[in-house]
Amino acid sequence: MLARLLDGSTTLVAVFDEHDILRRSNRAYREAYHVDDGEEILWADIMRRNHAHGRGAIIDANDIEAWLVTALSRRGKLASRAFEVDLVDGRWLWMCETVLENGWSLAIASDVTNLKAGERELRQLTDKAIREAQTDSLTGISNRRYMMLVLDRLLASPAGNPPDSICLIDIDHFKSINDRHGHEVGDEVLVDFSRRMRNAVRPSDTFGRIGGEEFMLVFPGLGHAEAERVLARILGEIRSRAYVGRGVEVFYTVSAGLVERRRSDDARSIYGRADQALYDAKQGGRDRIQVAA
Repeated sequence: MLARLLDGSTTLVAVFDEHDILRRSNRAYREAYHVDDGEEILWADIMRRNHAHGRGAIIDANDIEAWLVTALSRRGKLASRAFEVDLVDGRWLWMCETVLENGWSLAIASDVTNLKAGERELRQLTDKAIREAQTDSLTGISNRRYMMLVLDRLLASPAGNPPDSICLIDIDHFKSINDRHGHEVGDEVLVDFSRRMRNAVRPSDTFGRIGGEEFMLVFPGLGHAEAERVLARILGEIRSRAYVGRGVEVFYTVSAGLVERRRSDDARSIYGRADQALYDAKQGGRDRIQVAA
């Protein structure tokens, strides 16, 4: 009966699993985002397909992959959030997302097309200001402000079993890349690394740029042993393929400091231990992962 009621509702409803694959949706959601009945598809692929056909949500970007890097850096990272979505068909939606600890999420959207234009414009400006304040302007991923917000919220919740882990990552010999190839190539290496990392981590993980060539990765519900295995795979992929652009080929590696959450941790203590582990990784020869004691 609930499924029948939802399918007849004008409110859009969709459920995504921990891999961000659409598992259930009602008719209103499927029609708005042009999804077939019973189709199971990645949220990112819904966006790619609709962007290619000029339908669904309005995506004001020529490069859909760059847009997805920014969108995925925020998607599924907070227990709840709300934002506005404009559809190509002229409708305006108010979207609310709820995320469980296991990564499953619920999206509910209401049609707010009839809101007064002035109220909508103010809302859009507010949403845009928040996005810009939380996004690194060069790479399009989350910035330090947003990463610390995620870390604070994670530590405000009870520690689970397995516990959470965080990692600080630094591109090795980055100054040499700038000195040899110029700052424009250096910037593109940062963008290349950001996109490759963003595509490699789980939807529930949060990845962002802390500053310069240093990045943070938050693994909710992943102990250091499993997190180390994930990182080792990613770092292997990073070192095996070069950045190619502007007439040059640049192979690069990264060092990582990994730490598992303690029940007594606050943001300062867990960040400090990860920073020390990163320092130890670089002192130990670089291109390696150092797990904090």
